[in-house]
Amino acid sequence: MTNFKDKVVWITGASSGIGEALTMAFAKEGAKLVLSARRREELERVKKQTGLPEADVLILPLDVTQFEQAKPAAEQVIARFGQIDVMVHNAGVSQRSYINDTDLEVYQSLMNVNFFSTVALTKAVLPYMIARQTGHFIVMSSVAGKIGTIMRSGYNAAKHALQGFYDSLRAEGYQHNIKVTTICPGYIRTNISLNALDASGDKFGKMDSNQAQGIPADVCAEKILNAVKKDKKEIYIGGFKEVAAIYLKRFFPSLLFDQVRKNIPE
Repeated sequence: MTNFKDKVVWITGASSGIGEALTMAFAKEGAKLVLSARRREELERVKKQTGLPEADVLILPLDVTQFEQAKPAAEQVIARFGQIDVMVHNAGVSQRSYINDTDLEVYQSLMNVNFFSTVALTKAVLPYMIARQTGHFIVMSSVAGKIGTIMRSGYNAAKHALQGFYDSLRAEGYQHNIKVTTICPGYIRTNISLNALDASGDKFGKMDSNQAQGIPADVCAEKILNAVKKDKKEIYIGGFKEVAAIYLKRFFPSLLFDQVRKNIPE
């Protein structure tokens, strides 16, 4: 998809971070936008910043963990715009806690937000794309979807699940001209660590130093759009350390393990 002019793009997690940056990037391309997140007031703020005509932006507040809302939400988009060209699965939450300390309910929350919610929305949107024989899913995975790191076990698991599911969808969707681009960001300058879940499910509330020094969200968004325009299947966005870790996992897994375990305090 080389041109987003008048394409209908639905973005979850659109109220901040990478989702907000993607909203601005698609707006510059002339797309029609559907913006979803839990906080309507933040979505309204983002909508205003796009500068798009009122008719070209639909605010659709959504708690993605309420899976039963997925199908009615998709129906609202179709009623407004008649089609869904691009589905951006960006809503997510990270984790900062050790396995031994973490409540099982926290793992369930991490899987619900990061994996099952995307499956629910995909299944709601997919029939419309199949009917039109076109569509594109942009899936926000992570470097954590390729390697396992400490204090992020549930987040790692959810992102690994995303990788497998959307690899399957990419293959199954091929005959219907439905494409999938999986995004694996490393450290991006967002509030993801502030909002991460701790061992009991509360907000971690601290900014990781690596996150604070990460790639700006708008730079990340531009890289994502460029990847979609080139029909990339999967891309890695980050500094040398994060991208190198992915290749170490592939070719020298024992070496990567040694590096990861050294991050655990004595």
